Amino acid sequence: MSLKMKLVLPATACGLVLLAWLAVGWVPGSPTGHARMGLLAVVATGIAVVLAAVSVTFEIFLRRPLRNVLQTYGSRADHGGLDSGKDVVEAVRKTLERASNKVDALGQAVQIANDKRSELESALQYSEERYVLAMRISDDGAWEWNLQTGEFVLSPRWKCMLGYTEDELSDSLQAWRNIVHPLDLAAVEATLNCRLESNVTRFEQQFRLLHRDGRYRWVSSLGTVIRHANGKALRIVALDTDITRVKHIESVLHHIVEGTSGTGGEAFFRGMVRSFAAALEVPCAFVTECIDWPPKRVQTLAYWRRGDFVDNIEFELSGTPCEAIFDGGRPVFYSSHVHELFPREKDYESYYGIPIFGSRGRIIGHMAFFNDKEMRQEDVLTDAVYQIFTARAAAEIERKAALDSLTRSDAAEITSPGRETEKKPATPPVTNM
Repeated sequence: MSLKMKLVLPATACGLVLLAWLAVGWVPGSPTGHARMGLLAVVATGIAVVLAAVSVTFEIFLRRPLRNVLQTYGSRADHGGLDSGKDVVEAVRKTLERASNKVDALGQAVQIANDKRSELESALQYSEERYVLAMRISDDGAWEWNLQTGEFVLSPRWKCMLGYTEDELSDSLQAWRNIVHPLDLAAVEATLNCRLESNVTRFEQQFRLLHRDGRYRWVSSLGTVIRHANGKALRIVALDTDITRVKHIESVLHHIVEGTSGTGGEAFFRGMVRSFAAALEVPCAFVTECIDWPPKRVQTLAYWRRGDFVDNIEFELSGTPCEAIFDGGRPVFYSSHVHELFPREKDYESYYGIPIFGSRGRIIGHMAFFNDKEMRQEDVLTDAVYQIFTARAAAEIERKAALDSLTRSDAAEITSPGRETEKKPATPPVTNM
């Protein structure tokens, strides 16, 4: 039985009972004949109107909404439930229950998807942070030249490598040319043109680029030409690496080797300090040896100051930045404010000193550099570079000490009375002052 029949049938039965009672039963006022028939007609008409109203109300406010529910959320078997004898209310309840379950399942799926998305976003953010950090601490910057459109792109890292922000340097070929050293531009363009006109795709070139601070940086540019299947060049992609420190070390080594090659003794010390002063661009450089032990005083073996050699001196280590070298047995670097920390050095801003170790591992002297302006860590090179020359300086200091000792010994033998004429040659001692 349909839901409509369940609702209409009780009302119809009640109406029929009422009509039967009016037809044969006792009625107040006991109408008879035509009066009773008229009353039955009026009541029958009222019952018909009520049943029609119930039917319309059922159709509008119940049957249509339930049909929409079943059509939207129910299965095909449920769609005809309103016109069949099935329990429609139960069908709608089950349909809504299934819909509720689907909503719960979808809600769980959405939550899982959101959790997964959050994990992926966190992983992506972490990856991006690592990438950005890697780019910040690296010395590499990429650039690209689209030969079809003429577009020239300088990556943010490339600009940062030279001290520029992304907005301070435009992405254009002309902007790139403007910061290439004028003496290197022709060679760089010749290399690029050669690669574009030949079948060679890879290129490598070393040249200088202007940093925002006004100084030039050496870079090694490694790139490739991307070509079409027909061989036509489409793009150039390159990665520039800052090699300024390497070139600086090469320059220093060249200066010092050239200035000390084939020399010994005093000439070696003078050549070494002059070459280091020129390579590091410092106004003051000297090398010393200890004159007592434990070291409290030293004397210079070569002293370069403001473009020329000056007379060697002896000085107390106390109150100077040099003292820390002998106390700690390691290089000492003050990038700035030397004149404030050590009033005796009022003419200088920065300092770098390196110990000189003898063959027995004891400090026998040191080499020091003073500068009028602040020095950066990259300006003082690596300790390994200095160790090459301090080792040679140590050998020269020990050789000098041995010769001095031998000279004093010979002089003592000559001036001492009662000595035999023929003497065995003295063995020069090894000094570890």
